[in-house]
Amino acid sequence: MDLQFELNRPTRLPPLIPFASVDDADQAVARLIEIYRRNTAFIRDAFREYCARGLETGQRVRACYPALRIRIQTYQEVDSRLSYGHLVEPGVYMATITQPHLFRDYLREQVRLLLRNHRVPVEIGESDLPIALHFAFPEGEYVEGEISEVPGHTLRDHFDVPDLAVTDDAIVNGTWRGRANQPRPLAPFTAPRIDYSLHRLQHYTATSPQHFQDFVLFTNYPFYVDEFVRWARQSLAQGTGGYTELVEPGNVVTRPEQAHAAPAAPAAMPQMPSYHLKRAGHSGITLINIGVGPSNAKTITDHVAVLRPSAWLMLGHCAGLRTTQRLGDYVLAHGYVREDHVLDDDLPLWVPVPPLAEVQVALEQAVAEVAGLSGWELKRIMRTGTVATIDNRNWELRDQQEPVQRLSQSRAIALDMESATIAANGFRFRVPYGTLLCVSDKPLHGELKLPGMASAFYRTQVNQHLHIGIRALEHLREMPPARLHSRKLRSFIETAFK
Repeated sequence: MDLQFELNRPTRLPPLIPFASVDDADQAVARLIEIYRRNTAFIRDAFREYCARGLETGQRVRACYPALRIRIQTYQEVDSRLSYGHLVEPGVYMATITQPHLFRDYLREQVRLLLRNHRVPVEIGESDLPIALHFAFPEGEYVEGEISEVPGHTLRDHFDVPDLAVTDDAIVNGTWRGRANQPRPLAPFTAPRIDYSLHRLQHYTATSPQHFQDFVLFTNYPFYVDEFVRWARQSLAQGTGGYTELVEPGNVVTRPEQAHAAPAAPAAMPQMPSYHLKRAGHSGITLINIGVGPSNAKTITDHVAVLRPSAWLMLGHCAGLRTTQRLGDYVLAHGYVREDHVLDDDLPLWVPVPPLAEVQVALEQAVAEVAGLSGWELKRIMRTGTVATIDNRNWELRDQQEPVQRLSQSRAIALDMESATIAANGFRFRVPYGTLLCVSDKPLHGELKLPGMASAFYRTQVNQHLHIGIRALEHLREMPPARLHSRKLRSFIETAFK
């Protein structure tokens, strides 16, 4: 939009809230919530006026996101074991904030760490980044359907609308280039980028972002969903694990006293249904059925990442590539061959995606506990090695010489369509990641995934596989956050926020 044209238009704004120093994390978050509520209410009130009687010709209505800022004057020494919560060099750093009520615990922790590690106050105030009209409404309220009530006008004439120019992944991709005298990023995502993903999560999963938990399982088979729901209801009924309620697609809530009742099915299942077994402090488990393929894997992790989960794991099926593997064996990925192609522009192929020791140990320990095996016997059912992820489900139909040679050179022991994507996006978004696959076929050795061959495998292995994933997340939950969030996820110049 032409800048001079913008400057010449009358703009209705709420009174500016200047930045003010705060040296208490709770006060900082409370102030962010106050500014956000006031400014979104200002936009909503103006929109209702617009729908009722219109606005003055050419008048714009605008309110901006709250922001958190900090000024660092020295090279502060911090505990070298910490991977987040501090800044590496002097400067002015700022993050725009959306829905601070949803991120209250996360923001409180980040501010507390900044105050402790740098011993200077943070500053809370208004940014100059406008809140789009579509993002100013609480969950369940939308703009659509009311726009046509004002003939001869468009929203763009009066309100800010979502702007892709400020909705990107430049910060997490390491490609952010600021202007002179512009504050550096304090958080991995801007407020508009978070707002976009929060709306997409509701669309894809049919559950509210407020229900998502910090420990996430991805799968692509309904068998896992059925067992997860059964186990979740049992846990609620028995009062084990500290879980408080189960939320299913359509935001259907089951509490302990309702655990034995039949669930109410949503009118239509979403593309990627999600199930949330909730626990205090978002420390429960979310299971998402992501469907098949790397595009789905990237889409859902792009959006879940803005919630800053503590860890995510992929539980899927794979083609075993070694003659010694049997149907039902497990594969613990410690490396990936990335031929999914969906992340090539965001995370170049020359970037390694390393295994994270904390996650690897938790998964191996969970296999041993659930399967009741240890030591040399554990190696009978589980191999650790490289997983190849491809974007062609029918790769078996190609000339076998070329793909088989590449797979052999990579030392891959399994092949699937999602694991490398989920791990690579975990690396890109600084979310601890891991993969445990189950061998469902061995196409190079004549054991194809056919109905008769797969049924026995599914019956005997699905439940155990899921419970291994659950147990691994429970182990990760017991770790201190600073230990779980590996330094392997961080660059030498990073945002302070996790």
